This record gives sequence, C-alpha cells and structure tokens, in this order.
Amino acid sequence: MFFSFDGIDGGGKSTQIEKFRAWLALRGIESLVCRDPGGTELGERIRSILLEPTTQPMDMRAEMLLYMASRAQLVSEVISPAILEGKVVISDRYIPATVAYQGYGGGLAPEDIKVTGQIAVGNLVPDMTFILDLDYPTSQSRLQGSADRIEARGQEYFDKVREGFLEQARQEPDRMLVINANLSVDQIHHKICDVAKSIMTQSRSSVPGRDRR
Repeated sequence: MFFSFDGIDGGGKSTQIEKFRAWLALRGIESLVCRDPGGTELGERIRSILLEPTTQPMDMRAEMLLYMASRAQLVSEVISPAILEGKVVISDRYIPATVAYQGYGGGLAPEDIKVTGQIAVGNLVPDMTFILDLDYPTSQSRLQGSADRIEARGQEYFDKVREGFLEQARQEPDRMLVINANLSVDQIHHKICDVAKSIMTQSRSSVPGRDRR
C-alpha cells in the first residue's frame, strides 16, 4: 500500500504522518516514511537546490523538472522496493504537490506536469492522498523559523497553490481526500485511519501499491 500526505505547509503533515505510522505499527504493519523531494542521496542534494534561499532566479520549468528528478530517484531507490517487500509506504508529498506549486501556483500547465510525473514515477501513484487543507494566514501563524525559497513567495501564490490542491481533489475524489486542517490533531488522525482501514481491507486480495493507469 502507498499513501501520501500533501497540502500547503502548516497543515500538520509531519504530525499526522508520525501518528499514522504509529497506528500501523500497533497493528503489526511495517511501514516506511519518506519525504519528497529528498529521501535519497541524490534527492537530498536536489532538495537543497530547490529550497535554500537564493537571489539566483530559477525557471519554473527547471524547478518542476528538479522535483520530478528527485521523485524518480525516490521511487526507484526507496518506494518501489519497499512496496515489493510488503511495507506500507507513507510519503510526505508527491506529484500533486508539483501540480499545485509549479502548475496552479507557478503558471505551468497542470496536465503537462501530470504527464511528466507519470514518466518520472512509472505510473506509480498512491492508493490515497490526504490533503490537509487550511488558509494561508493560518498556515503562516503555525510556521516557525525563516522561510525557504518556496515559502517566501507570499499569499497570492499560496492561494493559487491551495486552490490547485482542492481542484485536483475535485477531479480525483477516489484518490484524494481533503481534510480540514483546523480540526484537532486527533480528529484528523481518526479520519485518516478510517479511510486507510477501508482501503487496506478492500485491497487485501490485490497487489499492494499497484500501478493505476
């Protein structure tokens, strides 16, 4: 099985990923947590290029392709092997993030990004993506430390990014679940676990992490 968590920063992805991992462990289910971009030696180097503040401009297409390069390595080196071993993979971000950030936010065609994403990951997509949704002012009030290169883009950009996540969920409601990130930590956790339990029950007789074309 393969699950991903997404949404603009400040929604509590890290907290919910850890609680979900612990929930699986209590049930004797082995899992692997990874982050995107990153998760491999190559991916971490790309992550630094993408997120470290700089005055050097980066073309949006170059930015999108760097995310895809990191993702391709992550799938090949980490995600696919873990799925083949029967583990539940939990990824902090995946293709919907690039569609939202570089597509809806950055002005690239979302459908072109999706096609590029399919090439990068060999059509491997999560069984479910949990989108933790909240508005930009609330997200900023929750963030600590200095902003990275992407976080520094401001409200107009992030309003578009947020709408990008919501629009993707409207287009693919069977694979993406929007959860109000203003709910309590436990309320969000219970929603995630209820959906995951249903998906895992339905998929017992199928191949975990199967490709969806």
